[in-house]
Amino acid sequence: MEATLNKQDLILSAALSLFADRGFDGTTVPMIAEAAKVGAGTIYRYFENKEALVNTLFEQGTLALTEATVGQLYQEGDDVRTQFRHFFYGMVTFAKQDINGLHFLVTHAQGWYLTLENKQLFEQLQKGLYAFCDYGIEQKMIRSVSSPVLIAIVFGAFKELYNAVRLGGVVLSAELIEQVEECCWNAIEYKK
Repeated sequence: MEATLNKQDLILSAALSLFADRGFDGTTVPMIAEAAKVGAGTIYRYFENKEALVNTLFEQGTLALTEATVGQLYQEGDDVRTQFRHFFYGMVTFAKQDINGLHFLVTHAQGWYLTLENKQLFEQLQKGLYAFCDYGIEQKMIRSVSSPVLIAIVFGAFKELYNAVRLGGVVLSAELIEQVEECCWNAIEYKK
């Protein structure tokens, strides 16, 4: 059983890296097999086809990102600013665990190959983030701008930062992460 899990994990890891770098259409099953050091037939033992493989990765990634971000919101007794910090550092934790995972989710969220269930799962993640922004607006802690725009500002900056890290152009330190978090908050903070 252990060897089975290892091969499946190798396939998932190789596929995630390739899908993040090359996209869905630019990645073939033989490429995944070569990167995972398994035969192409082995992939089909675990996944019906490439679409099933990408959907498995997308579901896993979306659930993990949801737990790391939305799961960190609404901590009892925390104000909106503190909740935002939890959310931001949740994204940092998610990206640190597998930097390709963040890029993969962002670049595949609108993929034609995603199942309806995965599209809905991603929409739930977005709705959770929008609800937080709406709550922050009500509390007069977050600017009165549409929630999708607020999330685009924060998530867009975060995504581009981690893409630069992924490509080797930026080296992160705790101090830099703290500065970026502060900049993202300043971008959406309600100004009296």
